[in-house]
Amino acid sequence: MSSLATSGLSSARATGRPLSPSVRRAGDGDVAALTRLINRAYQVERFFVDGERIDAAEVAALRTRGHFLVLDGADRELAAAVYVRMDGDCGGIGLLSVAPECQGAGLGRRLVAVAEALCAAVGCRAVELSIVNLRQELGPWYRSQGYREVGTAPFDQPATQPCHFIRMQKQLTA
Repeated sequence: MSSLATSGLSSARATGRPLSPSVRRAGDGDVAALTRLINRAYQVERFFVDGERIDAAEVAALRTRGHFLVLDGADRELAAAVYVRMDGDCGGIGLLSVAPECQGAGLGRRLVAVAEALCAAVGCRAVELSIVNLRQELGPWYRSQGYREVGTAPFDQPATQPCHFIRMQKQLTA
């Protein structure tokens, strides 16, 4: 994986160039497809959040602070995406989104691994993320990927029931 991270690092800075045979950094032309994918993947949260998870302006704003890694799907739509930021010693991932019809195929696991490799390649010693406590399936999945709980944070969006973020972190180096 380290050769992928090293060779992919320069590609990650060149919009739309492949990071691996099928993982690439999203470009300007992907904002609408990213917005659709994230909102479809996050429909499962409708039991505690009203409305859409994200809009195109928010996706564009996130791209100024980090990158979205994507896997292309059929019909010019995206199959999966993850947001990654690489800041100093601790990188971050978020908005892991897999199209409902593609879930269970390992795409999320693959994108998380590429995001972690890119963070490690630029010197990050750890990667952090936040999950909503009401999404009980997420904690075990991220723990199976080597993440551990490190704290909590307030949920920063309107919600129909009380909830909070669970902060998780994975060490990339010993």
